[in-house]
Amino acid sequence: MTLSNGHGDHEALRDEIRQTRAELAETVQALAAKADVKARIKGSAAQVTGRLRDQAAHVTGQARTQAGERAEEVRSSVSEANRAVQRQPVPWAAGALAVAALAAAVAYLVLRRGRR
Repeated sequence: MTLSNGHGDHEALRDEIRQTRAELAETVQALAAKADVKARIKGSAAQVTGRLRDQAAHVTGQARTQAGERAEEVRSSVSEANRAVQRQPVPWAAGALAVAALAAAVAYLVLRRGRR
């Protein structure tokens, strides 16, 4: 910068140099950050880890909800089966007896075949 008499304004020039240095320092810092691959990878890994943790928490919550719903369905089915047995115990007992007889017959045949 020059004044009308040909002499420069030294203070204004110094301010301009300070401003340029500050801008240059910011540019160098930005370039250094981009060049720091290790730090960038760590940052990316931290982001991915955070997303995976969030997804895991979401899936775990869904699984717990579904497990609770299924448990309630099973309780309801067992309760209905108990009421059915209490209303008509004879058919259930006959079925259980038939299953036991079949199991005994199979066991007898298996043992008999093993002795040969």
